[in-house]
Amino acid sequence: MSTWTTVKTSTAPVGPSPTAPAHPDVLEVREAPRADLRTDGLSLGYGESVVVQALDLQLPAGSVTAVVGPNGCGKSTLLGGLARLHAPRAGAVLLDGRDLARMRPRDAARRVGLLPQSAEAPDGLTVRDLVRYGRHPHQGLMRQWSPEDAAAVERALVAADLLPLADRPLDTLSGGQRQRAWIAMVVAQETDVVLLDEPTSALDLGHQLEVLALVRTLATQGRTVVLVLHDLSTACRSADHLVAMLDGRVVAQGRPASVITPDLVRELYGVEAVVLTDPVTGAPVLCPTGLSPR
Repeated sequence: MSTWTTVKTSTAPVGPSPTAPAHPDVLEVREAPRADLRTDGLSLGYGESVVVQALDLQLPAGSVTAVVGPNGCGKSTLLGGLARLHAPRAGAVLLDGRDLARMRPRDAARRVGLLPQSAEAPDGLTVRDLVRYGRHPHQGLMRQWSPEDAAAVERALVAADLLPLADRPLDTLSGGQRQRAWIAMVVAQETDVVLLDEPTSALDLGHQLEVLALVRTLATQGRTVVLVLHDLSTACRSADHLVAMLDGRVVAQGRPASVITPDLVRELYGVEAVVLTDPVTGAPVLCPTGLSPR
């Protein structure tokens, strides 16, 4: 069971209330081992429909990969496949050479964390309560809440810059703060791979930058981060590696500066655009000029 499902369906605490370390602002940052995540001929679908077709992907370890493409191209389905939410129709997801589908669910949840598009929390839940759910895969009959779990929660709160808000109800936070709280829950899971489905949707520019700064922090700690983004310029600015999808297939992948061209934008979105270079970051910046002739 994924952590976010537990949050949606249960209000019971994961364990006894943890005691915060004396100096949470100087908690040791734990670097994650760099995970080798790739797909081998991966096909995914729903019912009779095949949505993702025979994908061969190598997702760079310790980097941020953004998956982009038009609505309905298979981005979220791919992310769900990487998180074991969808059983492969063919092929496999390989984590450090092991078939993810053959791993025990709890073992897989300790390696791969997912934040879906529409995560919901029970009313009255505080930030700390939510983040504690990230420790669910580490609990069991023989292992209850421990000081290690409490420290992991504190590290996640510090990483997300939420420690001063830890005891605030989620529904009193701004949109950006609330989204950082959800990501902090995934951080507390302490997985090597972090999957985020549209983490900046419905956020204003400032809150988007807050969330993307946290995403960059995760990658600098060695985590392999894969996120779905709709805004192409944002994806180019925030990602080390870009995967462009169309009709369930990968049509381009690589560093944003080498992938994004007017021809690709036209192919993906049916839009004419001028591709400029950000004078600060060097990332591609799109300036749409109109719809492509049909």
